[in-house]
Amino acid sequence: MSLLNAILIGLATGIVFGFALEKSRVFEPGIIFGQMQLRNFIMLKMFFAAVIAGLIVIAVMHGAYGVKLNLKPLLFKADIIGGLILGVGVALAGACPGTTLAQIGAGYRDAWFVLLGGLTGALVYGYFDAPISAFFNESGQRVGLDQLLGLPFWSVALGFAVVLVFVLIILERQWAWPNEIGRNYDGLKESDSNAATDGQAKS
Repeated sequence: MSLLNAILIGLATGIVFGFALEKSRVFEPGIIFGQMQLRNFIMLKMFFAAVIAGLIVIAVMHGAYGVKLNLKPLLFKADIIGGLILGVGVALAGACPGTTLAQIGAGYRDAWFVLLGGLTGALVYGYFDAPISAFFNESGQRVGLDQLLGLPFWSVALGFAVVLVFVLIILERQWAWPNEIGRNYDGLKESDSNAATDGQAKS
């Protein structure tokens, strides 16, 4: 693949991701805070939907086209500590690295400080890479659930996707997304919605 094609594919993927992120409202601080406080589950449902789609695509690519899997090693210390730091940061800032730019584009001015903090953290990590890497130095095993069960990857992936679909249905029935987002889930202000309704009634 040429560099130009890689850039174009990356841009197209970013546009699709950004569009889905904005339409799902997952980038909004209120949605992120609500998920962290277990007051709404829009963010979790969107993540489940993304995981389901990813499992199906990877199962087809691996099972039908022989695409190789590159398993990430299981590193308990790095995964637990890193996950806690990221989770606390997301809960405090109401943003994560994937939503910060979307918040800036939508006009959230505090997102600039989140972006600045992220760049500062990356800079500090770069300077202290050696001691951090030494602290987290551990050998992890590259073992997948399919290997532990002794089953083909595609069957485990599709089976897990089916389970998540049922979980997603239960979550949606318990916490329907229009109720969680509010009356203006269509993106219109209440005055605009009333005007549109009045216009339809007159016509």
